[in-house]
Amino acid sequence: MEGIIPLWKPRGMTSHDCVFQLRKILQTRKVGHSGTLDPDVDGVLPICVGRATKVVEYLQDSDKVYQGEITLGFSTETEDKSGAVVETTFIDQPFLAEEIDAAMASFMGEIKQQPPMYSAVKVNGRRLYDYARAGEEVERPIRVAQIKDYRRTSDVVYHPENKTQTWRFEVTCGKGTYVRTLAVDTGKALGVAAHMSDLTRLKSGGFSVAEAVTIETLRKSMEENDAEKHFFPLEYGVRSFQSLELSDNQYQEIKNGLVVPESYFGTTSKEWPLLLVYGEQAISIYGLHPTKKGMLKPVKVFRND
Repeated sequence: MEGIIPLWKPRGMTSHDCVFQLRKILQTRKVGHSGTLDPDVDGVLPICVGRATKVVEYLQDSDKVYQGEITLGFSTETEDKSGAVVETTFIDQPFLAEEIDAAMASFMGEIKQQPPMYSAVKVNGRRLYDYARAGEEVERPIRVAQIKDYRRTSDVVYHPENKTQTWRFEVTCGKGTYVRTLAVDTGKALGVAAHMSDLTRLKSGGFSVAEAVTIETLRKSMEENDAEKHFFPLEYGVRSFQSLELSDNQYQEIKNGLVVPESYFGTTSKEWPLLLVYGEQAISIYGLHPTKKGMLKPVKVFRND
């Protein structure tokens, strides 16, 4: 049994918890996820099983779509609602929707982010959350993120009882974006403390909510011996690559990882890397050789049997 399962991760579980559960349900150790979701976040989490674990990195590279809520008025140590309050800015004069929309629009395109202390980013071999839990300070790296769409999806609501303001949003972003940090930085753009008060991932690895399956549904399907209906082939994880169908002779050589000249495939104008396919199955990804000019080598091999 192998392939990609678009799992619906529930709140209260880590991504590793989901992998642990699926290893037991599917009775295999070769299971991996394609992008961490915080315990307080639910949503689409593609899980790769068996040989499909070889496409994890390509699923991770895909755009993600989230919907959530931003609260102005206070920030937390974790940048979401689970952490202790570290700064308060009472909203005495509520912001207009137009002001909030303008602040959000300023984050479109390429932005720089500083990962939150409570994150899995490694500095000097240790996770940032390890430093945070130990009460230690460390310089955090600056990362570049791509924000492709970031917009308000609800009215802006003012809460006079605690002088906060909230609204719902949706964001489409590239690999490695911290949506928690985006919420905090949106508050900074408005000159007030803020945090991300809710988040759900709607899309990841090309999979949407409509395709996602729960752990319980998967467990029941295993008991009924029809779990394979929830699996997508590993080819789904590399479908964005330009592909080329191999001839019988080419397949016999390529499956063994042969280094070949660019002209081997009948053209020198292809954009590398290139997905090589035989019999509708992904065989390998070939790219330019790092040291031999004009030559190609396998970047990733999926099948050689």
